Amino acid sequence: MKRGLADRVRALRVTLWTLIVPPALWAAHFLFSYIWAAVTCAKTGSFAKYPVLFIVCTAIALALIAAAGIVAHIQSATPGDPPPHEGGTDSDRIRFLAKATLLLSGLSFAGVVFTAVPVIFLQDCR
Repeated sequence: MKRGLADRVRALRVTLWTLIVPPALWAAHFLFSYIWAAVTCAKTGSFAKYPVLFIVCTAIALALIAAAGIVAHIQSATPGDPPPHEGGTDSDRIRFLAKATLLLSGLSFAGVVFTAVPVIFLQDCR
């Protein structure tokens, strides 16, 4: 029997670890951004003209955060009672964690974009 992608995603186990993936990626990208800026300013006195490595790492972080958000969106649509998901059932727990992960994914995506914009567009280290 062939299962679709949405069915496979719904079958994934949702835990608190899935909740911290988007903010952890944001934090790792934030750290990478500051290290990138510090190293390039110390070596050249200005940001790199074409920071290809930085743009690639930013794109990877955004893609992973978006993937976590898509998985959370699919899991939040698990059939069951309407919100609020305050019952003690497994379905309510999955939908609550999925909705929280979806919201954190949106916040983390915006955070990565706002962290990357200055590094990409600034030319001077002053």
